[in-house]
Amino acid sequence: MEAPEEKIAVAQLSVFSNTVLVALKLVLGILMGSVAVISEAVHSGMDLLAALMARFSVAMSAEPADEEHHFGHGKYENLSGMVEGILIFLAAGWIIYEAARRLFGREGEVGLIGAGIAVMAVSMILNLYVGTKLRKVAKKTDSLALEADAYHLLTDVWTSVGVIVALVLMHFTGYQWLDPIVAIFVALLIIRTAFGITKRSTEGLLDKSLPDSELRLIESVIRSHESDVLNFHKLRARKMGSDRQIDLHLVVPRYQSVKQSHDLVDELEEEIKVALMHASVVVHIEPCDARCEKCKMAPYAPSGQIQKVPDETSDCRLKK
Repeated sequence: MEAPEEKIAVAQLSVFSNTVLVALKLVLGILMGSVAVISEAVHSGMDLLAALMARFSVAMSAEPADEEHHFGHGKYENLSGMVEGILIFLAAGWIIYEAARRLFGREGEVGLIGAGIAVMAVSMILNLYVGTKLRKVAKKTDSLALEADAYHLLTDVWTSVGVIVALVLMHFTGYQWLDPIVAIFVALLIIRTAFGITKRSTEGLLDKSLPDSELRLIESVIRSHESDVLNFHKLRARKMGSDRQIDLHLVVPRYQSVKQSHDLVDELEEEIKVALMHASVVVHIEPCDARCEKCKMAPYAPSGQIQKVPDETSDCRLKK
């Protein structure tokens, strides 16, 4: 299955599973009078909305560049992740409000505890299966939207465990205050997840540079061609959804022909694309200023060492 089709298929699976869980939890939570179970229904509702947004964003991000979007549609995934994070913050706030009202208002008792435990167990198993599948495809396709959806569901696994433990304790102890306490705990876990998702999504929208590990990988590819490259500078790299955009200036010996430089650039671009998936690479070639020993002794000079030089200069200095 092609990557875009696989992403869309697993996003649709998430939509289906969350729809079923929202209906089960909401109906049972109301019948039980349990704010913890209702909070789980709200949580799954946010997951359903996130799954719908992920389904839309992965389909849009797979669209090729067009006349209005010259760099593709990768940022749809970042936008989706940011909106998901904001919605989850709002849902967590509502859960905390309802739990506090129940905790201090001493409203009705929780019933149908056995049914609640059964539904939460089903929720835990289903979310574990779908979340694991989402995370696997997200890692394979480098999809931020699917990764955010996977984290939602895997967080639900732990919150479901917490609700089950609370319901079991309530059954044996009769302590009704455990219900809102667990609901608040669920909300805090939701906030933690939402913060991470929102932060990563916003970084993509603001064109934050690729992490140092990936920049070093790009540099290592360039340095592997030290017999043909004198130095490089103005290396810029950003990520939009699963797409990486990289551009840099490459300084080559003056005597190198246009074809040699073109072939070198093609080779570098392909090697970088192998090292980093979904990479788009643009290389600007510059001839050295003829002050380096290699060009003075051309074409018989020994190879120099590649040096990354400051952006404000294109000097073709070599490491000794």
